[in-house]
Amino acid sequence: MTAITDFAVEGADGTPQPLDRWAGQVLLIVNTASKCGFTPQYAGLEALHHR
Repeated sequence: MTAITDFAVEGADGTPQPLDRWAGQVLLIVNTASKCGFTPQYAGLEALHHR
């Protein structure tokens, strides 16, 4: 069976980010369009991160 930690995602700078670095932790994975300039969701995500 494939696990989420078997994958890598592309970071904002284009480098691969292996998800196994967060093995055993709760993950919230959000697909954002960070380069389009329309990112009002960041305020809510940042508040959640700080909480």
